[in-house]
Parts: sequence; structure tokens; C-alpha cells
Amino acid sequence: MTIIVIDPQAALDIEEAASWYETQLTGLGAEFVLEVDFTIEKIQNNPKLYLQSYRSARRALIRRFPYAIYFAVNHIEIHILAVLHQVRSDKTIGLRSL
Repeated sequence: MTIIVIDPQAALDIEEAASWYETQLTGLGAEFVLEVDFTIEKIQNNPKLYLQSYRSARRALIRRFPYAIYFAVNHIEIHILAVLHQVRSDKTIGLRSL
């Protein structure tokens, strides 16, 4: 199985979104993290299922929440680049490690 590498900025994206959801409703932040984990597992099982969105990055939508996971794939690893709200431009990840 391909190794998942989560960029520190992507981990911060997840933490900030989960924290915001937790302020909206107790337990919602944890539900967000579970959905992120579920989506990452789906990516790991079949990364080429997701189309390229920006440059070489692919995008997977998170169920139940308006967020997307942006990632790059090579033969060794899947690199999670960003976890962004869908209203943000795909080009936001261009400022990161692509």
C-alpha cells in the first residue's frame, strides 16, 4: 500500500477546520476529522480515481463537509498538500509545495 505523507500545512488546515467546527457544535470537529481520515483512506486505496485539479495535484471531496483534500501521487507515496474549504481557489495550493 502506498505511504501517506501529510504536509505540515495540511495538518494545520485540518486542525483549524476541526477547531472551528468544534466551536459550532460539540463533537462536530471530531466528526470532521473522521471524514478527513475516511477520505484519505479512500485516496490511499485508489488515488488515480481522482482527477487532477491544479498542476499535478488531485482533489478529493470530503463527504458531509464543504472541504477538499489536495494531494500529489508518485510511485512511492501520496503527499497530502492541503485541506481547503471548497470556496477557496485551487490555485491556493500553488503557493505550497507543488
